[in-house]
Amino acid sequence: MKHRLTVLMIALLVVASSAAYSQAKEKKSDSTYVFNVVKQLPATPVKNQYRSGTCWSYSAISFIESELMRTMKDTFDLSEMFCVRKCYTDKAEKYVRYHGKHNFGGGGAAHDVTYVLKNYGMVPEAVYTGNMPGEDKPIHGEMDAVLEANVEAVIKNPNKQLSPVWKQGFDGLADAYLGKVPEKFTYKGKEYTPKSFAAMMGLNADDYIEISSYTHHPFYSKFIIEVEDNWLMDEVYNVPVDDLIKILDNSIDKGYTVVWGADVSEKGFSWRNGVAVVPDKNAPEVAGLERAKWEKMTDAEKDKMLSKFDRPMPEKKITQEMRQTEFDNYLTTDDHGMHITGIAKDQNGTKYYIVKNSWGLEGSPYKGYFYASEAYVRLKTMDLMINKAALPLDIKKKLGL
Repeated sequence: MKHRLTVLMIALLVVASSAAYSQAKEKKSDSTYVFNVVKQLPATPVKNQYRSGTCWSYSAISFIESELMRTMKDTFDLSEMFCVRKCYTDKAEKYVRYHGKHNFGGGGAAHDVTYVLKNYGMVPEAVYTGNMPGEDKPIHGEMDAVLEANVEAVIKNPNKQLSPVWKQGFDGLADAYLGKVPEKFTYKGKEYTPKSFAAMMGLNADDYIEISSYTHHPFYSKFIIEVEDNWLMDEVYNVPVDDLIKILDNSIDKGYTVVWGADVSEKGFSWRNGVAVVPDKNAPEVAGLERAKWEKMTDAEKDKMLSKFDRPMPEKKITQEMRQTEFDNYLTTDDHGMHITGIAKDQNGTKYYIVKNSWGLEGSPYKGYFYASEAYVRLKTMDLMINKAALPLDIKKKLGL
């Protein structure tokens, strides 16, 4: 009976998700973008990271929740701030050990969540919200500044030796802002610790790997990805960009969602319009516009038209070299973690990925989601987190997995 109820709950979530897309399409009737869903996988409701730099936790927790739905275990609402709290303590210790020559702050990566799952467990949102008194969403500006000032003071070492209580002091500050993590709690009538709760969920943190695609390291090998928020110095598997897309498509096709780390500080990214694209102003023509008229436009006029997001536009053909150039010149940076839950196509047959964001339901026509073109994903992906079971067999063999 419990299994049937769980299946029914997941089915209702999928129906609700499809309804949201239909509603969004009708609401966006003034636009010539028309998206048709090819495949949409189950996901929990959209949340709002609000005034915090914790997209990494929201995206990876959403991914873990979809993994639990996929395995038919149950529908969970897990605590993003539990991961934030546990990571902050470990970041502080590493930062002090590196004499401040390491990254410290609210940012992180998707693998931080699997690190917490493996080493500390997990707790439900209802048990640990991490919100300050009187707030229903995270506001971390003051906390981030105070915690950074604390570890900086420790590193300055005014006593000429570290006190034995500096960690206690740091944890006291973090607990004041986020709350003390419970050692035991009750969930659906049973008592758990964070570790026993994680064990009950039945997920293996070692099942999740990260994929990237850059030429400054050998393909089909692992490397420590050089981004500031990789404070754990975690490794990613390196593959050609065509394989990266093949892995992503295979994951969705086989029923596995994906965490997407990417750069969203681009002219082609428009949250307001719900799309992320790579327009090509040098394309010979634009859909719905005469070629002769297009060719007579100045670059400024072309840019203005492309920035309207009012029609599907020709996009740049993305190469491996373009990816590398953008990364090497700081044009692709580690901006944002998101959750890819499906694939869609526009009316011209162009492929897009359905992306669940963590900016709440407002501001986008697609109720907290947006559509990222394959070109955008090819160019601006920093890394993907996947279940390694979703790897195509030929790539899995090349990676030695």
